[in-house]
Amino acid sequence: MATLSVFLDVPLAKAADVPLDAYRADPSPQKVCLGHAGCQTDLDEVWIPPVVKRILLQIPEDPTLNHECLPQLGIWEFTQAAMELAIGKDSHALLDNRACGVQTNGGTGALWIGAEFLHHWYKPSYCTAPATVLIATPHLDNLGCIFQVAGFSDIRSYHYWDPITLTVDTEGFLEELQDAPEGSIVFLHAPEETGLTPKQWEEVAAVMEKKHLFPFFDIVAQGLASGNLDRDAWAVRHFVAKGFELLCAQSFSKIFGLYDERVGNLIVVTKNNPTLIRIQSQLSKQICMTWFSPTSLGARVIAMVLTSPALLYEWKQSLLKLVKRIMLIREKLKEKLRILGTPGSWEHITAQSGVNSFVGLLPSQVEFLAQHKHIYLLANKQINICSINSKNLDYVAQSIHEAIVTTIPQVQSEHMESSSESHESVQDIPPE
Repeated sequence: MATLSVFLDVPLAKAADVPLDAYRADPSPQKVCLGHAGCQTDLDEVWIPPVVKRILLQIPEDPTLNHECLPQLGIWEFTQAAMELAIGKDSHALLDNRACGVQTNGGTGALWIGAEFLHHWYKPSYCTAPATVLIATPHLDNLGCIFQVAGFSDIRSYHYWDPITLTVDTEGFLEELQDAPEGSIVFLHAPEETGLTPKQWEEVAAVMEKKHLFPFFDIVAQGLASGNLDRDAWAVRHFVAKGFELLCAQSFSKIFGLYDERVGNLIVVTKNNPTLIRIQSQLSKQICMTWFSPTSLGARVIAMVLTSPALLYEWKQSLLKLVKRIMLIREKLKEKLRILGTPGSWEHITAQSGVNSFVGLLPSQVEFLAQHKHIYLLANKQINICSINSKNLDYVAQSIHEAIVTTIPQVQSEHMESSSESHESVQDIPPE
């Protein structure tokens, strides 16, 4: 007689929002994926900088290479160079030896280690209740679950992006920071393709300093917003210069084309060296219990590039070339929609920058594209600009035009729903 499984009560988890899966399963020859995780070339191939390709061929021939486990905190040359890339070589935090980097398994690994550390050890004296975590509405579902599993119970969204005007609602953002519980952890994105100016970042920092809010930065594509690595790191460097203690998660998948190597870095900036040493000891213990030791290959490649002036220059040129291609695609897509007479203004396509873009599509239009045009994008309505190329540009533009024209009767009600999504919470998200 068959016995019942001891796992009978395990619920079916909600499927991850991965457009590439639906794209691969679609037999249509017209299919297009606008939700790639990384950067694509005009030939619809994964973009990998030439310098990275060369180093990947050279590393196996290195006679000094062994396969010993790395230290828990990772390859020092990598974490140091990665940290300098974000906060700058001349940062006082570095010179005072009160900042460190921790190699992680991808940017998600950095978020997890950081969230778990904060849950255990972030206990400011001026807070009596457990810390609140604030996350921008478009990222609430993905990032909120990480903080929830880490142990946080009060996780809220903040209004940052206006889905009607398709611009940053700076005033609304600042008001929500003003109203946030003192000592809240605020998850910030920099560079953000939708773009806060340096002056606006200064205003954000001033409010956060006054309210004792803790910044947790996420840098997923430094260099791909403006084409300038230093400019894209302006926000986090400003916060460090203002004396904030903070965490910063870095991902290197997009900017190095090392998607399957899962290379990330968690930057810790604190008040003094003794505090930093204690934090490092706890992070090392965490990592030992999580993945014991980070992976080697991707971090070695990145360290070689960032510590060699010649290789660094070549890599920067590759980034700049990619950014120029991204901006050209934005210009062409905007012009195609203008020529087609697509309802609405499309200036926001070129006003934004970087790999991803909120083009202003509504849920019904996203659904129309998938069902009738075999075009797949993320449920949050973002598209990966690099997924558009010379072969599919006309088809994508025509399909967006048809999606908008066909669904016009539903637009008003969906706009009202979009406006009401600004104050969501993940307190009631079921465990997955």
